[in-house]
Amino acid sequence: MNRLLVLFYSIIAVLVSGGCIGKSARGLTPETTAGRAAEYRDLGFAVSGHMEVTLFEVAWQIRGFERFLMDMRERPDIIECLLDRLMEFRIRGAELYAKAGVDLLSLGDDVSMQTGMIFSPELWRRYFKPRMAKIIETARRIKPDIHVMYHSDGNPSAIYDELIDIGVTVLNPIQPECVDPARVKEEFGDRAAFWGAFGIQYTLPFGSVREIRDEVGLRMRTIGKNGGYILAPTHVIAPEVPWENLKALYEAVDELGNYE
Repeated sequence: MNRLLVLFYSIIAVLVSGGCIGKSARGLTPETTAGRAAEYRDLGFAVSGHMEVTLFEVAWQIRGFERFLMDMRERPDIIECLLDRLMEFRIRGAELYAKAGVDLLSLGDDVSMQTGMIFSPELWRRYFKPRMAKIIETARRIKPDIHVMYHSDGNPSAIYDELIDIGVTVLNPIQPECVDPARVKEEFGDRAAFWGAFGIQYTLPFGSVREIRDEVGLRMRTIGKNGGYILAPTHVIAPEVPWENLKALYEAVDELGNYE
C-alpha cells in the first residue's frame, strides 16, 4: 500500500524588531528546528513546515474582515503595506523551514466559500498571488525539491491553475460538497497532487458505514486514479462523528486505499 505519513510540526514564531524570526514560542531556533525535522524523518515521516493562515486571514484579523475587503478597493496603499510586512515575516519562516530540510511547506488562506471566491480572482492576483509566489520562490531557492501545499476551504477552483503556476504542488482540501474531485483530477492531475476530498459535512458524521466505504472507493477510482492523492477528511474531525464511522473510514482506507 502506498501511504504518506505526514507530521505537522508547527513553529509558532515570534516577530521581533526588524521582522526577524528569533526563538519561537516553544524555544526553538533554526538549528533546533532542523534537528527536530531530522528526528522525525529518521522515524519514516515526511515532515511539514506549517505556515497556513499565511496572508489573508492574518491581514483581515488585524484590519477587520469587512474593513479589509473594502480597503482592497478604497485603500490599496494600506493593503499593500500590511501584506508586504506579513510577506516579509512569512519569507523568514519559509527560509527557516527550507534550511531545516522539511519535505513540504504548508501554505494557505480561506479565500473562498462554498459558492466561490470571497473576493474576485482579479483582487487575488493583485494582492496575494505575487506575494505567495515570493514565499514559494524563497523556499525553492534553498531547497529546490520542496513540495508546497495550499489550503483553502470552500471552492477556490478559479485560482487552482495559477496556484500551480507559482509553484504549488499539492491542493487541499478539495471539498466534495462544492468541488468535484473527479473533475479536478482530470483538469490538474498531471500538474499537482491532491489531499483530502473525503466529506465531513455529511458522510463522516452522519453517513452509514456503507456510505463511508462507498465514498472511499469512489475517491480512489477517480481522484486517486494513478496516484497523486492523499485520502483524508477535508477538515478536523468534529465531536459528533461516531466512533463506528471513524473505524469504518480506517478499515475502508486500509482495504481500498491502493493505487491501481
